[in-house]
Amino acid sequence: MRVLLVEDDVLLGEGLQGGLRRAGFAVEWLRDGAAAEAALQTDEFAAVVLDLGLPRLSGSDVLQRLRARRGRTPVLILTSRDLVADRIQGLDAGADDFVVKPVAVGELAARIRALVRRSQGQAGGTLRAGVVTLDPASHEVRFRGEPVELSPREFAVLQELLLNAGRVLTKQQLESRLYEWDESLESNAIEVHVHHLRRKLRPEVITTIRGVGYLIQRDPPASVGG
Repeated sequence: MRVLLVEDDVLLGEGLQGGLRRAGFAVEWLRDGAAAEAALQTDEFAAVVLDLGLPRLSGSDVLQRLRARRGRTPVLILTSRDLVADRIQGLDAGADDFVVKPVAVGELAARIRALVRRSQGQAGGTLRAGVVTLDPASHEVRFRGEPVELSPREFAVLQELLLNAGRVLTKQQLESRLYEWDESLESNAIEVHVHHLRRKLRPEVITTIRGVGYLIQRDPPASVGG
């Protein structure tokens, strides 16, 4: 899943971007509020990690404008302000979580995963469709209880489809949620990953909606779930 990191401290930004990438996220890192505002108007992210003290446009203003547009992207405020009043103000302005610097990357990653789960209506940490299970924290996938080895990109595609179980995702949606802006991308990359997933799981796990995209059913048929 793709996350927008907005942090003007270069050392901290580099550290968080690298750590979140190692945790399996695609991370776009911007250093000022105006750039973040533009990105949120034109692009799609699973979540935003937002500093408050930003140049050109404050993090608070970025958040307020996002919510004024009825943007529902989960926002985690990351700030050095540790007063209770600051936390209350941020949460009341529309933030979904509030973390005071410094923060361990592992904790930040876990909080992002929790925000994304809740935004997609997922209660538990493990994603499931029939007998296919995926644990975002351990990066473990099982089919009928047996572990399945997936590449990082195959894992990411399956995770997006499970998070959106019951909804069709287009090829373009999957590309925008999995790849960073500066990554090179083959035109058939998503098709290849889906082909490998079908081979490693079962062909009927992922349904192709011709001319539209891909779907994992929330309640798969017996041939998949039994």
